[in-house]
Amino acid sequence: MEYRTKEEQVADYLRERILSGVYPRGSRLKQAEIAEQLHLSITPVREALKLLEAEGYIGGDSYRGARVAQFDASATGEVLQLRLLLETQLVRACAERVTSRDVTDLRLLADEFEQAFKTGDRAAARGVNYRFHRRMYDIAAMPQTLHFVQILWARYPFDLINAVEDRGQEAVDEHEEILRALTSGDQSAAMLAMRKHIESGWSVLKTVNSTEA
Repeated sequence: MEYRTKEEQVADYLRERILSGVYPRGSRLKQAEIAEQLHLSITPVREALKLLEAEGYIGGDSYRGARVAQFDASATGEVLQLRLLLETQLVRACAERVTSRDVTDLRLLADEFEQAFKTGDRAAARGVNYRFHRRMYDIAAMPQTLHFVQILWARYPFDLINAVEDRGQEAVDEHEEILRALTSGDQSAAMLAMRKHIESGWSVLKTVNSTEA
C-alpha cells in the first residue's frame, strides 16, 4: 500500500464525504471542525483544502471556510468521455497487477456497498463506492492518471445518479462483473465492464432528466 501524508489522507477523507453527499454542494467546510473530527491540527486540514480547491472539489477562502463546489452540468458530457478513456486504462492496469489479497479487499467493499443499498443508506453506499473505485485504481499504480480521474470526479453528478431508486442494484451487478474480470485477470473484460458501469450511470441520469423536462 502506498504511503500517504496526513494532508493526502485528509483530502481523501473529504473527497469521499463530498462525493457521498455528506457534504452537499454549496455546503461550508470549516477547518476547525474537520480537524476536531479527525483529531488533527489545523495544518494538514488547511493543506488538504488547498489540494481539493486545486482539484475543483471546493471553492472560496479556506481560511474563512471553503464551500463544496456547485455542479456544472454544461461540462458533464466531456467529463464522461474523459472518464471512459482514463478509468478503463486504470482498470486494465489493475487487472494486470491485482493479487488474491486485492480481490479479497475489493470483494469486502463490494459486499459493503450492496448492504448499504439494501438498508437504504445511500450516503454510506456512495462512500463505499468511492473506496471501491479508489482501491482498484490504487492497485493500477498509475498515480498521474488517478490524479486526473479525481479531478474529473469533482465535476461528475454522482449524487444525482445515485439518488435514482433503481440505480443501486444495477451498480451492485456491475461491480460483480468488474470483479469477475479482475479475478480471472481478463484485461479486456475488465475494461468493457468498467465502460458499461460508467455509461450505465450516465444513461440513468439522462433518463431522469428527460422525464423531468
